[in-house]
Amino acid sequence: MASVGSVNTNSSHQFSKQPAAQISLIEGHGVQGDAHFGQTVKHRSRVAQDPSQANLRQVHLIHQELLTDLKQRGFNVGPGDLGENVTTHGVDLLALPLDTVLKIGPDALIRLTGLRNPCYQIDDFQQGLLKQVLVREADGSVVRKTGVMAVVEKGGLVRSGDLIEILLPPGEKVPLAPV
Repeated sequence: MASVGSVNTNSSHQFSKQPAAQISLIEGHGVQGDAHFGQTVKHRSRVAQDPSQANLRQVHLIHQELLTDLKQRGFNVGPGDLGENVTTHGVDLLALPLDTVLKIGPDALIRLTGLRNPCYQIDDFQQGLLKQVLVREADGSVVRKTGVMAVVEKGGLVRSGDLIEILLPPGEKVPLAPV
């Protein structure tokens, strides 16, 4: 059964987020009190390009299974360390299509907008980690493993242990792309 393993937040623009007892998702804005909270883009490089862009990265989710795999490969990575707001368990986030809605807990609804595109900061966190989460397949395609981004469609409190319901979009399923 899909569930929340951890919720994490950080009010400053640092790479990692700290685990919290709960986070409050606010419709159209993201995680209350988080550095990426707002209707317009908050990611520093994107703000420099155009600060009026819509914030498609209000909530960052990573699957616990990635963290477990990285630990088995010798990396010390826990919930929130890679900057995610929600660490999930039992959800193949990377396989979900664009516009999938996740109902988290009793109230919150978030809509997936794309994949997180990992950058050099991951190697600044732990040397060699980028090669583990940004993989080139034999056919030349790139697999980005560092989770998905979403916007808040309906607000609510989210806590560790909350169940996650997956609501697939109608019609043709479009794969997630970096956002």
